Amino acid sequence: MLRTKMEEEEEEEVANNWSISLAKLMSILVILVAGFAFGLSLTSHFNQYSASHAEVFFPRTVFYDKESLSVKAFIKPTHLMHSMSDGVLFWRASMVPKIEEYPFERVPKVAFLFLTKGTLPLLPLWDRFFRGHEGLYSIYVHSLPDYKIKVPENSAFFARQIPSEETSWGSITLLDAEKRLLANALLDFSNERFRFVLLSESCIPVYNFPTVYEYLINSAHSFVESYDRDEQQCRGRYNRRMAPQIERYQWRKGSEWFELNRELAVNIVADYKYYSIFKKYCKPSCYPDEHYIPTYLNLFHGSLNANRSLTWVDWSRGGAHPATYGAPNIVAEFIQEIRNNNTFCMYNSRPTSICFLFARKFAPSALGPLLNLASTVMEF
Repeated sequence: MLRTKMEEEEEEEVANNWSISLAKLMSILVILVAGFAFGLSLTSHFNQYSASHAEVFFPRTVFYDKESLSVKAFIKPTHLMHSMSDGVLFWRASMVPKIEEYPFERVPKVAFLFLTKGTLPLLPLWDRFFRGHEGLYSIYVHSLPDYKIKVPENSAFFARQIPSEETSWGSITLLDAEKRLLANALLDFSNERFRFVLLSESCIPVYNFPTVYEYLINSAHSFVESYDRDEQQCRGRYNRRMAPQIERYQWRKGSEWFELNRELAVNIVADYKYYSIFKKYCKPSCYPDEHYIPTYLNLFHGSLNANRSLTWVDWSRGGAHPATYGAPNIVAEFIQEIRNNNTFCMYNSRPTSICFLFARKFAPSALGPLLNLASTVMEF
């Protein structure tokens, strides 16, 4: 009886030990499974995190290819269409390399920024202007979001549209479009000295490309009209709620059509503080596109500005819009008057006879006569 009882106790102890071991094994398995699941979740989250941040540096393009994820594409984007929001675009465009020596060859280049409602009726004239000067310029077109410019592949404007948004006259949306054009152009690091020129669909060049190029690349200043006048159209548009960031004596007005160097372009794209003030307080009859850049440069970069526009415009007829010129107006004498209109101006702190490189506004009907004069008067 005693032996039997001892055997039973031993068997019970063995059974208990086996149960404990099984429970430990099950616990370990549960921990391993939970750890595996957590690892999968963490990996998935990391991949999503990496993908979302990779999108900032290498955004998906409409015409996707392997080159879109290369360093080459980062230096000079292969395609202009991308998926970045304005916030991401402006952030990326405001990056400035700290190392002065670049690990690739660069050339001075001019970026022509076309802010247009849709069609470019004077495009054939501009194509003739750009012909033969590839590598010295870049073109960016901001149009209606759904509008597609249809041009042959040999056109300078082929595949040069950027992601665009709706704009309306006199509103902050025009300033948004200008910043969008600047930011997309700034994504191109392949230049040595980038100059940025804002134009419209009704603008024309009044000199040939070499003259325009040399004038811009060799200038020590940017060209933004910025003036102060005690009249309703200038000081009268100031909103006292802009103070103390912007005081009345700092308020400026000027032409929308600017030319900037890369440093100023980066600063304007990166600015949020003063842009927010204009967005909040500059509303009709205050027009941000006529006041923001002139005021911003006056606040911080006045010494870098020539304080004049390179685009000739005729305001002599009065009204809210300048004069528009069509076919009957386009004669050699008229173009010469724009080029030599007795305006006194300075270039690199010296008097110059060339004050305007571009002119507006020209109607679609002006195209034919302008093409006829291009080779003889404008020399392109």
